[in-house]
Amino acid sequence: MDLSLVIPLLNEAESLPELTRWIEEVMNEHGYSYEVIYIDDGSEDNSWQVIQTLQRNNSNVKGIKFQRNYGKSAALQVGFHAASGDIVVTMDADLQDSPAEIPGLRNMILEKDYDLVSGWKKVRYDNTLTKNIPSRFFNAVTRSMSGIQLHDFNCGLKAYRRKVVKSIEVYGEMHRYIPVLAKWSGFKKMGEKAVEHRKRKHGVSKFGWDRFINGFLDLLSISFVGKFAKRPMHFFGLWGSLCFLAGSFVTGFLILSKIADTNFALTNKPGFYIALTLLIIGIQLFLAGYLGELIARNSPTRNQYLVETQIGF
Repeated sequence: MDLSLVIPLLNEAESLPELTRWIEEVMNEHGYSYEVIYIDDGSEDNSWQVIQTLQRNNSNVKGIKFQRNYGKSAALQVGFHAASGDIVVTMDADLQDSPAEIPGLRNMILEKDYDLVSGWKKVRYDNTLTKNIPSRFFNAVTRSMSGIQLHDFNCGLKAYRRKVVKSIEVYGEMHRYIPVLAKWSGFKKMGEKAVEHRKRKHGVSKFGWDRFINGFLDLLSISFVGKFAKRPMHFFGLWGSLCFLAGSFVTGFLILSKIADTNFALTNKPGFYIALTLLIIGIQLFLAGYLGELIARNSPTRNQYLVETQIGF
């Protein structure tokens, strides 16, 4: 199969028929074999009934329904697991992403040997204050911390080689950082394509201000896990050592000062409490590192590594 389209949705019953017709037109025009996987993330309208009707009229349409709302990341993860196309494309169901962009994304992967191509909403039709400015700040921070030079990490319109989506796990609210997850899994050939962004025709946005706070915390989490998931002592041990050495140095200075001046009041000096705090923090960080190593060594994924190819076996 050429393409799998993974489309999570929440209360988008009005958009689905038009989106499906548009996808079908594009796929037939280019002669692609394809599947459309709709993931209903606990909709409270009649989205699932619409999906059922669409499936009866078009065998390329498939549907997965969650019993309740689990979030976009969970929907994408389930969709990735079900996808069988050589190229997997994700997009939103609100008609703000254009299916006409799909052939261009697919061609970039095949012609330029990219693992992942991300859409870039260069011209947006969202509210500047609540969407555009925070989004630019969010993307700038993500670029700085991840080293991935993409303009729009949060664009729902992306294309992947199948091996990429089968090698990553999207959870929590990590859908914003799929390029970062892919990078930590060894897929570093990434491209970007400016795509059309359309005004919303039906419904309302499902995201609020809390996405920026949660997004930043998720970025810190994924950066840490990507680097130290299999070697936590390298992080905790380093900072524990630095804190313990600093505390030991201050303690030594105080002891020498007491030897030189018997009237020197140790407990009346700020250095005493600084040294005590640093020693305690250093010990706690070491203990955290040891506990992390125990957990990592007993994890069922401790020796799971991605192998790109083999020869001679």
